[in-house]
Amino acid sequence: MGKYFNTFLVLFSCLSLTACQEGGEAGDLLGQWRAEDSDTKFISFSGSLTLMRSTAEPNVFGNFQHQGDSLFIQCYSVHGSRADTAVVEKTFGFRPFANIRVRIDRLDNDWLVLSKDGTTWRFYKY
Repeated sequence: MGKYFNTFLVLFSCLSLTACQEGGEAGDLLGQWRAEDSDTKFISFSGSLTLMRSTAEPNVFGNFQHQGDSLFIQCYSVHGSRADTAVVEKTFGFRPFANIRVRIDRLDNDWLVLSKDGTTWRFYKY
């Protein structure tokens, strides 16, 4: 029971913060983005919070900063489990879990294209 209550409390707190911020620092990143190459990978931005989710795996929260053409993401593990790290590093391919830095190649109302070390991630807004 305590495990689920703690998860609920963290999720409720994050959602409450994002609802109060109404986009805040997210700017053009605000909203939900779906990976172009997958029907199961999504990333969302609101305020200064991000959510990475895969329909088959746990959700992972983080804070982000958008500075110029760079996106910095600091992920947090709700349960302190390796599964959270696997979602970010293996499912999404963002590394390292606790200090992600990617380049924003394109950001508009339709597309978010990120790159790092020859790898490109394409997301479309839905």
